[in-house]
Amino acid sequence: MQDQYRQVVRQKIVDGLTGPAPALTRRDIWLPTVANKAIAVIGVRRAGKTSLLWQILADRLVQGTPREGLLYFSFEDERLVGIQAKDLDMLVEEYYRLYPQWRDQQRATFMLDEIQVVAGWEVFARRILDSEKIDLFLSGSSARLLSREVATSMRGRAMEAVVLPFSFRESLRHAGCEPQTRPDLLTKADRSLLDNNLRSFLEHGGFPEAQGLDVRNRTELLRSYIDVVLLRDVVERHAVSLPLVLRWMVRQLLGNAAGSFSVNKFHVDLKSQGIAVGKDTLHSYLGHLEDAFLVRSLAIATDSERRRRVNPRKIYPIDPGLIPIFDRSGKANLGHALETAVFLELIRRGAELAYVRTAKGFEVDFLCRHVDGHEELIQVCASIDHPGTFAREIRALQDASGEFPLAGRVLITLDRPPVIDVPADITVIEARDWLLGSDGGQLPGRPAAAGGDPGH
Repeated sequence: MQDQYRQVVRQKIVDGLTGPAPALTRRDIWLPTVANKAIAVIGVRRAGKTSLLWQILADRLVQGTPREGLLYFSFEDERLVGIQAKDLDMLVEEYYRLYPQWRDQQRATFMLDEIQVVAGWEVFARRILDSEKIDLFLSGSSARLLSREVATSMRGRAMEAVVLPFSFRESLRHAGCEPQTRPDLLTKADRSLLDNNLRSFLEHGGFPEAQGLDVRNRTELLRSYIDVVLLRDVVERHAVSLPLVLRWMVRQLLGNAAGSFSVNKFHVDLKSQGIAVGKDTLHSYLGHLEDAFLVRSLAIATDSERRRRVNPRKIYPIDPGLIPIFDRSGKANLGHALETAVFLELIRRGAELAYVRTAKGFEVDFLCRHVDGHEELIQVCASIDHPGTFAREIRALQDASGEFPLAGRVLITLDRPPVIDVPADITVIEARDWLLGSDGGQLPGRPAAAGGDPGH
């Protein structure tokens, strides 16, 4: 049996070292650069993780690494069914049998996709990091390799590169209409086109495979993504005993995107319907959904652990395109979609986030601590045309600044009225410009990152 595997492994190595990198939409994904650490490419299904591996390969090729030093190897192959951890050595041995001049002389790069199909792969990965001159990238579509568990299983030997669906800029790049200059230098016609593209992005989202689809096909595709995540990454992985409750929770979370969610209140609602389920179980379900990258939650800004626990968390889907799936209003909710897009962009930029509720009851969407240490209070509002709406958003920022006096104050909106009286200490910026990075904030890293085909 091992000889049979060896033949397949040898052929896949040859194929993996000669196949051209596919043409892909470039991604702005930050990659860690720490010596002797594997890079675990994680994220929600179908966001483009496999594509990221190919883009890294293409980047290293451009930077001068010979093609034979860049191996992409996928374990998703029926000929490798039954392969065990003890058989993984043949991957390294067969590679160096083909290219003996590389062993201990030059650093090769191994990109191992779907390696989770081999039980015990972690021991193999840790050992080759210690014993071979190999840069190691790992990815896969199973629940475990979607989550941060991979870093734990590698015992501190792996760092994460998180792949999200397309950002607004990446969606423009995918469509071939990414602006090549700052938004404020564009013509009025170009800016109007960008505004139209942004509204489409907020409605359709950034999953690569969903780009350009009509409403029905896009809805069915995204619904299938949700179903696969629930079944494979939550129900099967965690042996969920109440899948109907889990699905109700998902409907509640995605149907109220950018809103508050209280496990206690949800528990009371279920109890009133005669459904017996423990609060600890509901907390676990929410954690499982976050591990699978279907949603992300945001805690209140406080130094009190008790206050953080008892206050509701704000919930955001991993992509604004998921919001219409369970929104019962039947109308495009630009406000919630815009807030979700801003939240995800801040995640891409590496910010630490919380929301603020002041002593007077005002709420600010985000308190951000950027990677360079500076802080911002960010309020998101789709439209500030109504004077009362504008005044309320400004008042919330001003009240929160009393608790966070060193934080900058920013209001992000879809359209800035031509005549508006903005306090000197507050910046009002249109979402189009902010999402494209012209605000001077922390831009996503642009080293080797990933392509945007349907991928994993």
